[in-house]
Amino acid sequence: MKKLPIVLLCLSLMIPSLGGLASAQEKAKPAADQKQEQQGDADLAPNAVSAVLIDRDTGAILYEKNGHKALPPASITKVMTMLLIMEALDKGEIKLTDKVRTSEYAASMGGSQIFLEPGEEMSVDEMLKGIALASGNDASVAMAEHIAGTEKAFIDKMNARAKQLGMDDTIFMNTNGLPVSGHVSSAHDIALMSRELLKHESITKYTGLYQDYLRKNSNKPFWLVNTNRLVRFYAGADGLKTGYTTEAKYCLTATAKRGNMRVIAVVMGAPSSKIRNQEVASMMDYAFNQYDSQPLYKENQIIKTVPVEKGKQETVDIVVPYRFSMLVKKGEKAEQYQKEINLKADLKAPVTKGVKIGEVLIKKDGKTVSTVDLVAANSVEKAGWWELFKRSTRKMFGG
Repeated sequence: MKKLPIVLLCLSLMIPSLGGLASAQEKAKPAADQKQEQQGDADLAPNAVSAVLIDRDTGAILYEKNGHKALPPASITKVMTMLLIMEALDKGEIKLTDKVRTSEYAASMGGSQIFLEPGEEMSVDEMLKGIALASGNDASVAMAEHIAGTEKAFIDKMNARAKQLGMDDTIFMNTNGLPVSGHVSSAHDIALMSRELLKHESITKYTGLYQDYLRKNSNKPFWLVNTNRLVRFYAGADGLKTGYTTEAKYCLTATAKRGNMRVIAVVMGAPSSKIRNQEVASMMDYAFNQYDSQPLYKENQIIKTVPVEKGKQETVDIVVPYRFSMLVKKGEKAEQYQKEINLKADLKAPVTKGVKIGEVLIKKDGKTVSTVDLVAANSVEKAGWWELFKRSTRKMFGG
């Protein structure tokens, strides 16, 4: 679609040199495909089959090992399950207080579970705790059925969302990661969906808990202990999801925040939980030791107000939908960077709130080092013929 460069601004930041990025003439790559130069040849995850380390805000890859290797993701699958739950909450399709009834099929799930009984009801809030802390396979299926009617319909939504996110190495066959032929993902794709989940910052209220209870005031209280021990033992860690099967071995997508900087580290195929945790901690240590994060945009910050052709409202605000910080390499001198704002030309009603209208390209030496989505701050309906007639008349007669 044709885009119109609106303005080019200079930005002085303490930012590292970046390599392997699209040229100014090329289409900007998705942020999580942009790769930061790695220091030396250090293998931060020597025992893992694959691993990826990214900066949450920019999506820049700080470390990668076999990032696109398709592997069984085990319970890390539930990151996509939680993402769809959070998106349904945001859209108002469900509420945290809604009661979710457990089907016989959901209650029959093996592996990690919160021991739901057929017909038992829990709130969405409690189900999220069961998924995030205890990796409940039964809770995952119960929520899938609650949102989509059947697990199969929910799996279709998972795969459609994966396609939207550019998760080309991923095929979901179930909602919980129990072993099944053809159910695969990659460290790269897991980083992508983890980054998307973390746009819903309230998810860390669940994934960052170390322990809690379900059925607390009943005669069958159930003690939850987070399967991700890093949330207790690694400074700043507050998520996201562990995974283990005999086939997948030990997997983890973890996130930690220190100051303005949040990182995501993914390890797949580690030989033990101890080694998995050690290698994820080493990856996050590397990120925090080598980089800083400098705030650039606030959540919902207005970038520009643009006209809407034939809209009930004649203009709409274009905003950055999430807080965005620029990745800064420690010890480097200030450099000149440019911000190029590209918006769709001739915006026409109707416009849907949150729809992507353009992007900001952060450039250095003609290369795109990061991209920031720009979206409509609110919906604009199409104006009726009478409103358009009155508007045209006012303009004609200077009213």
